[in-house]
Amino acid sequence: MTHELLVLRHAKSSWNSSASTDFERPLSKRGRRDAPRVGRFLATGGLVPDYVVSSPATRARQTVLAVCAEMGIDEGAVHWDDRIYHSSTGRLMDVLSECPEDAHRVLIAGHNPGLEMLVQTLCRHPVPMPDDYKLMPTAAVAHLEIPAPWCELDGGIAQLISLTRARSLKD
Repeated sequence: MTHELLVLRHAKSSWNSSASTDFERPLSKRGRRDAPRVGRFLATGGLVPDYVVSSPATRARQTVLAVCAEMGIDEGAVHWDDRIYHSSTGRLMDVLSECPEDAHRVLIAGHNPGLEMLVQTLCRHPVPMPDDYKLMPTAAVAHLEIPAPWCELDGGIAQLISLTRARSLKD
């Protein structure tokens, strides 16, 4: 059975907030604009996930809730997983391997460098690096095809279908 994976990096965060920790950093004005834009892109493209798992860090949480609102996904359907925050590729693959098998399309949301490394590790062909050397800038979403069950996820098995940046999307 073929699955699809949507890898979403949180939208732009605010470095000038009063947050006392990195975990609590919220979205910036640009991030609050870009997150719904990505949600609309996924919804109009027919890419609504069956299962959503995200880092619970404030900026990731705000991004996912805005994206999901555009797709008609209730907050209660989001699975918050602490392992995604500051995670390694192996840990992210562990999280994905626990996704329900009947979830055809999964969205995982979190942070770099973990998500960027996850995309590079999963893809069977090298992913070309953009001119700005940022594979997964804020509010970017990678769409991968995975020809294996989630519990058998392994490196080099995915096909990159698309990589979309929020700044390339229209309002």
